[in-house]
Amino acid sequence: MKSYLLLLLLVGGALISVVVGLTAGLPTESDAPELTISQFGTVISADWTAVAGATGYWLYYAPYPELDPVRRLDMGPQFSLSGVFGELDSYAIAVRAYDGDGVGVGEISSIAVAEIEPARSGGETTVFTQTSNSFSTPAPNLSEAGLFRHLDGDTDFGNIFVTAPAPVNPGLGPVYNHSSCEGCHPKDGRDAAPADGEQMDTMFLRLSLPGVDPSTGGPVPVPGFGTQLFTKAVFGSVAEAGVTVRYREETVVLRNGTVVSLRTPSHEIDPYIDLPEDVLLSPRIGPPVFGRGLLEAIPEETILAMADEDDLDGDGISGRPNYVWDPEEGRTRLGRFGLKANAPSLRIQTAAAFHGDIGVTSPVFTQESSTGQIQDDGKGDDPEIGEEILGDTTFYIQTLAVPARRNVDSREVQRGQLVFAQAGCTGCHVPVLKTGDSSVEGVANQVIRPYTDMLLHDMGEGLADGRPDFLATGREWRTPPLWGIGLTKVVNGHTSFLHDGRARNLLEAIIWHGGEAEKSRRHVENLSKTDLDALLAFLNSL
Repeated sequence: MKSYLLLLLLVGGALISVVVGLTAGLPTESDAPELTISQFGTVISADWTAVAGATGYWLYYAPYPELDPVRRLDMGPQFSLSGVFGELDSYAIAVRAYDGDGVGVGEISSIAVAEIEPARSGGETTVFTQTSNSFSTPAPNLSEAGLFRHLDGDTDFGNIFVTAPAPVNPGLGPVYNHSSCEGCHPKDGRDAAPADGEQMDTMFLRLSLPGVDPSTGGPVPVPGFGTQLFTKAVFGSVAEAGVTVRYREETVVLRNGTVVSLRTPSHEIDPYIDLPEDVLLSPRIGPPVFGRGLLEAIPEETILAMADEDDLDGDGISGRPNYVWDPEEGRTRLGRFGLKANAPSLRIQTAAAFHGDIGVTSPVFTQESSTGQIQDDGKGDDPEIGEEILGDTTFYIQTLAVPARRNVDSREVQRGQLVFAQAGCTGCHVPVLKTGDSSVEGVANQVIRPYTDMLLHDMGEGLADGRPDFLATGREWRTPPLWGIGLTKVVNGHTSFLHDGRARNLLEAIIWHGGEAEKSRRHVENLSKTDLDALLAFLNSL
């Protein structure tokens, strides 16, 4: 027979109404309670099994991911606790038994993270699919009209452009890196890095000269090349360069005996004209494009509130915003997209990709990327796409669904979630954010779990490209979102990570972290094999 006692607890500064189930339970053979977390609407319940010889139970809880302060609640003989959670609330919970003398009995339970709908990484835009199309699904909360527009944009995203004049999709080149958006973002996911000795195909190099462009505050174009190296050209034009990738291997042995082989890339460039000796180069592979509409809808004040440029809290992490030039508005704005947060919006980033990657002009970038170079075709057919294609393609990217997390109830995954926080990874990869108002359908006011702060961080000399981009230094990169990362193999058939794909798996990617992430990397290097496996299981659940 159950009776219920309504309690008011001051938890983490918020008044939470909880119901304690006064339930009789039978002792088990285990010396640690078995803790289970369940959810019904906004009510989160913690239930645990009895321990032989116990007269009561302590429930420990701490806000996640901070894990501080840890508080203890004496539950007496109860075996259940239920609380009404706010949409952003998240707590780590554990239970331990005690005997009649108030002495702890046996071991503490496994630690679980209690939160509302942890699997819904993209809020209402989340889809529960684990197939090769997991990154390519329209958001399920689109209207019929929104879905039709999304599908039009999907067609534009996959269209292969050809040399002008042509009746369909003209405008490719004269120089370019690929002939379609999907070519660099296969199945809306992550491109693979070239193998050792292979030439770049869809991968490309950013390039610039030292200094700042006085007209934009951004990188200084290289005469004869611009700010992106084009490895392909249409018939009658000359590609700017061929680039071969080479790797140098070195081995790192973790404290638990795990051997990690890291490969450092270098690039052999055969340019069509000489490159300046002081040219700055930065290799890039195409990252996933799903979920970006949600990231665009995160309020600017939310992003800025996470910045700590002077590290006032002393945690060694000093994320800071990039401010970049918006060519349409003619002003500087917060940078959100691109590996160094060098694009202020998805519209600008999409137009820049058409312009740079494919060589297609638009209402945003009306001059060929090869203007002023010998490859310039001089056809005067610019812009080559109009507002409809640019707008629909942008909308398509903005309204791609986010795949749900998997295995959220796995004890190993929950253990890894705690290890992720204990290592300090959540200092940059912030788990939970909320979008604000948006004119884009389906993305407003969503609680999302992207694991990013959208800010720039110094990642150390090992990952440095030495090429500044607006306010981003040559050692800084924007925190990439981690949602969907565990489905990379399923969708794209590989596990190439980091900005240039040098990491061949998630562990290599972690061990490459330096700079502000040095402390976190060292924590991971010293993990037990059990905790390391749990961390990787957690990352693969995202």
